[in-house]
Amino acid sequence: MTTIRRAGAVLLMAASLGACAQDAAPSHPSARRAFALPPSADLSYDLSARQRGFSLKGDALVTWRAGDGKYQLKAESRVAVLGTLTEDRSEGAIDAYGLAPAEFWEKRLRKDPTTTTFDRTAKTLRFSESEQTYPLKGGEQDRVSVTWQLAAVARAAGDKLKPGASLGFFVAGRRDAEAWTFKLGKREKLRTGLGELETVLFVREPLEDGRNQTLSVWLAPGRDWYPVKLRFTDGDKETIEQTIRAIDKQ
Repeated sequence: MTTIRRAGAVLLMAASLGACAQDAAPSHPSARRAFALPPSADLSYDLSARQRGFSLKGDALVTWRAGDGKYQLKAESRVAVLGTLTEDRSEGAIDAYGLAPAEFWEKRLRKDPTTTTFDRTAKTLRFSESEQTYPLKGGEQDRVSVTWQLAAVARAAGDKLKPGASLGFFVAGRRDAEAWTFKLGKREKLRTGLGELETVLFVREPLEDGRNQTLSVWLAPGRDWYPVKLRFTDGDKETIEQTIRAIDKQ
């Protein structure tokens, strides 16, 4: 059950497990970069998780819509025994920084939903789960939108991004926010439900709190830079993956 709950908390996301609220705001990157959002699509993934020999199989669906100055993201994961594990929604505008979330809604198995609000009028980031607040400087993301913002920036840069290049984002979760830095790795051929895909790998650098957690995102340049695989690891305790099975452009 621990793996099931963590799988729900991590996948569809971009995600990682939540950190505790901090007394002082962390480094708050706010970089304006060129971006090119991938076309609207429904993406289906195979989901798998491993923890100390225990395995979990299921599927995930991401609904991505962007156009007319706004976007919507919906993500859901399911397994046969328990049904729906997670439901996530991120929606907002498209501004000079790229995706500009207005609200991030998250529902976990057997837990009440939480809401993270990006109040653009007050320029304040707020959480239903904590008293923590942060100023909005521009470019802030949530755990669902950050993967798509990463894809949009990489899609615009194309071959200009070289191995070792870093992209930083300020990412909000359920009760606080933190700085994430993705480093571009090598190009890899990846076996998926769509056949073999050429991909570029981005790996999130370790967080400052010392948690031994990693997040890897594979983007497919030949498929409009859609995220075709995500992998979360927590040391040697567990590994959670979602790998693309189908892409239905809208």
